[in-house]
Amino acid sequence: MGFASRSLWGTSLSLLVLVSSVAHADPIVPALIIFGDSVVDVGNNNNLNTVIKANFPPYGRDFVNHRPTGRFCNGKLATDFTAEYLGFTSYPPAYLSQDARGNNLLTGVNFASAASGLYDGTARLYGAIPLTQQLKYYKEYQTKVNLVGNAKADEILSGGIHLLSAGSSDFIQNYYINPLLNGVYSADLFSNRLMRFYSTFIQNLYGLGARRIGVTSLPPTGCLPAAITLFGAGSNQCVERLNRDAIAFNEKLNSTSKSLANNLPGLKLVVFDIYEPLLDMILKPSDNGLFESRKACCGTGTLETSVLCNARSLGTCSNATQYVFWDAFHPSEAANSVLSGDLLTQGFDLIS
Repeated sequence: MGFASRSLWGTSLSLLVLVSSVAHADPIVPALIIFGDSVVDVGNNNNLNTVIKANFPPYGRDFVNHRPTGRFCNGKLATDFTAEYLGFTSYPPAYLSQDARGNNLLTGVNFASAASGLYDGTARLYGAIPLTQQLKYYKEYQTKVNLVGNAKADEILSGGIHLLSAGSSDFIQNYYINPLLNGVYSADLFSNRLMRFYSTFIQNLYGLGARRIGVTSLPPTGCLPAAITLFGAGSNQCVERLNRDAIAFNEKLNSTSKSLANNLPGLKLVVFDIYEPLLDMILKPSDNGLFESRKACCGTGTLETSVLCNARSLGTCSNATQYVFWDAFHPSEAANSVLSGDLLTQGFDLIS
């Protein structure tokens, strides 16, 4: 068993040596399997009856084929960079896409759905794929992988890294705007509910054979351009109340994860801190080779995301490499590149 919530630089040298040693060999792990929300969705929402989509320009304009894929970004996601660092030559395909078939499934798959959360009610509000349904798809995926033989399938599933990104939508797209929740639960009590859903998910995933699991913390939600616009009361600064809620949530996430790792034999569970790295980029963008952190690239940069970020959006920047945010909720490819380096460093325990 093992739990880790590492500092960003503590294992960087060891990891650099490890990654360099396999730069021209097989991937470090057999598979990369992803669950969660829009931060890691690569196109599962494309054919759903939902407005939360990103399969149209200008999304994807800086991706490898310069075409929208369903990623909520101008280019690569942090998980795309992670796949490259781990030695994969392709990215885990969206499970609901035509690419998720045959040998493509043997190196991983992506079940994430934009607007999903730890709480299934969040996904249902927007017609997204709830986390419990993502887990059902995972069971279905296992039967497909088993076609290569039980021994090989067990190696893929137990040795593969499983990543979860969830929680932001539960707050930004549900709790803060839903009187049926914020009128009943304090943010602290709502976090407790989310922890129960998280704990159940991890235990179920473990029960299905996963042994290497990474989960991302909440980002500084009060610093997202859309959050400042919606909840900042006219201020141009980060909304401290939202950031305090995120910090409190992350503390619960760490303690819950430690308890899970202690009680589930053989489980490696890592909490990836994205709060501090992203906050650092927002407060000191120039230190990370960036320039603009208050406004996003797309449109006015203050609210646009999904259908509001489109080819007709006025004001979209011509060069997103200087921006922390691509749209008002999601990091740019440039920011994702920085974040992925932090994730890789923190994730040493998952691949060692």
